[in-house]
Amino acid sequence: MSRLKPTDLLDRTFEVGITLKGLDGVLEVVGGVLLLVVSPATINQLVRSLTQHELSQDPHDFIATHLLNAASGLTGSSVRFGAIYLLLHGVVKIVLVAALLRDKLWAYPWMIVFLSVFIVYQAYRMTFAPSIGLAALTVFDVFVAWLTYREYRKQKSHPSPSPIAGEGSGWGL
Repeated sequence: MSRLKPTDLLDRTFEVGITLKGLDGVLEVVGGVLLLVVSPATINQLVRSLTQHELSQDPHDFIATHLLNAASGLTGSSVRFGAIYLLLHGVVKIVLVAALLRDKLWAYPWMIVFLSVFIVYQAYRMTFAPSIGLAALTVFDVFVAWLTYREYRKQKSHPSPSPIAGEGSGWGL
């Protein structure tokens, strides 16, 4: 991105979208670590204490009841799966975003593939568990993937004056 300074709204939107993905990756790593060190019973107790007041006023509160139901269904294996999922997803996202912010050409196609895999998975999840939040995340991911593709084409058409070996291949690490 430093090869071509953001010149229009879409360039700036790409930078903001990628930065948000990086911040999301950091939050996922933090969440994954927390899931590894906090027991399901502690999570359940924390959710109960956080939702208690709201449920005393409105026993049918949508968010509070869903949080409580999700926390009560946690098991050791589901928490481990969630932790590993968040850690892997977060680390990959952080690495790709850092590479994109450093103008590593190889990272563009990998980010597109990474986002595409999760777009497909999120669409699959929505077929049996529709969610406005997941739908919004999926739309955001599609938009960021498109912006990444657009930026990749732009970067390839204006190569760096002194390319590093392997940068131009698009898929090389």
